[in-house]
Amino acid sequence: MAGVVNKFFITSLIMWAAPVAILYAFNHSLIPGVTDMSPHSMTLLSGFVAVISVNVVIAFYICLAMREPSDKHEPDPKFLAEAKASVKQLGKNQDGDSSETRSKQE
Repeated sequence: MAGVVNKFFITSLIMWAAPVAILYAFNHSLIPGVTDMSPHSMTLLSGFVAVISVNVVIAFYICLAMREPSDKHEPDPKFLAEAKASVKQLGKNQDGDSSETRSKQE
C-alpha cells in the first residue's frame, strides 16, 4: 500500500513540476531557438509542450499501475463479510418494502 501511495505522490509532483518548468524555460529563453520565435508562437508552443508533458506523466503512471501484480492485493476478510451482510440486508429490505408498497397501491 505504501508503494502505491509513493508512486501516486511522485507522479503528482512531477505532473505539477514538469509544466511549470517547461513554461519557465520557454519564458526565460533557456531553450535554444526560442528567442527567434514571436511571443504568440512561443506561448502556443510552450502551452502545447506543457500539456504533452502532463499526458506523458499520466501515461507513465498508468504503465506503473498496469505492471503492478494484481494477486498482491487481497481484500480484508472483515470488510468482505460486512459488505456481504450489508448487501443481503439491503436485498431483504427491498423485497419487504416492495410487497408492502404493492398491497398499499391496490
